[in-house]
Amino acid sequence: MLRSRWAYACAGLGIAALLVVLTSCGAAASEPSADTRTGGSTSAGSPTDTRTGGGAGARSPTVSEVASGLTSPWGLVALADGSTLVSERDTRRILHLVDGQVPTPLLTIDDARPAGEGGLLGLAATQDQQTVFAYYTAENDNRLASMSWDGQHLGEPTVILSGIPKGGRHNGGRLALGPDGQLYVSTGESGDAGLAQDTKSLGGKILRITTAGKPAPGNPFGNEVYSYGHRNVQGLAFDDEGRLWASELGEQSWDELNLITEGGNYGWPQVEGSSENKDLINPKVVWETSAASPSGLAYWRGKLWMAALRGQQLWEIPLRGTTPGSPVGHFADKYGRLRSVTVTHDGSSLLLSSSNTDGRGDQQSGDDRLLKLTG
Repeated sequence: MLRSRWAYACAGLGIAALLVVLTSCGAAASEPSADTRTGGSTSAGSPTDTRTGGGAGARSPTVSEVASGLTSPWGLVALADGSTLVSERDTRRILHLVDGQVPTPLLTIDDARPAGEGGLLGLAATQDQQTVFAYYTAENDNRLASMSWDGQHLGEPTVILSGIPKGGRHNGGRLALGPDGQLYVSTGESGDAGLAQDTKSLGGKILRITTAGKPAPGNPFGNEVYSYGHRNVQGLAFDDEGRLWASELGEQSWDELNLITEGGNYGWPQVEGSSENKDLINPKVVWETSAASPSGLAYWRGKLWMAALRGQQLWEIPLRGTTPGSPVGHFADKYGRLRSVTVTHDGSSLLLSSSNTDGRGDQQSGDDRLLKLTG
């Protein structure tokens, strides 16, 4: 199957010209390679699709509601006292959620400009939880800001990194504090696919920076870039061995779960899914886009848990070292689109947010929830 970006270019060529330039019109892999596992699809009979009875015997976690009436929740920070910080993409607000209580608005990021897939996106906090980070779309770029946090109040945002390409789509936005104390930041290629292969650009990358916003020491290209060739990474999670995993939106065929290697090239826009190109790193698992459109990612109890937007389910992916087992879907179509998932501070539960308010006027505002998963 030809990737559409190249197919459009090739469609206007005559047959003779097409034969001459066939090698330049690169073909994406239409089937996963031998080292890439295929996740569930929405086609009947898929062995890992909960819609068709697949995954029988895999017990879904018990669900309780933490908060409702949210508007486009995006970033989550699980706090040591059991409460949660939540960012709302379209309202630009950061909320403080205590189980069973009305959410408390803490701060509005006035500099944020919600539109399309942009707005106030990911949140993260330092290990001592005295500093909170927020990723947001501004007038001309995507930015990262830091704020002090005293347990009740957020300080004024200070921009620590700017100049990340922005677009109506593919703005990245996920944040994760690594076991090395550095901050990992996912960025999209903002609809300009060529940025993903340019290691001088911050678009289509996973960045590794200090908590002051500077390139982390030892980064492979001497700047903020840690890995490249990404279309739009929406989930980041570290396993108990300190390995970084990322969930990524594909275009028309395959969504991806990747194991991230420093300096690694993950193939976009040459490849969607896996390929035989040894210079590119293949995903560990792929899903048909109808089954996933992955967003948040968390590591809990030896497994990865991936929220799915279009797929409207939570994917459970067991791990044996760096080898994933067969993914199993939970809650298919029960809570709608699922955006973010994170582990509570004490490790006892998962927090999961829905994303049924998309800012495009075709769904009601304020209908999203934060759920707690146990068991």
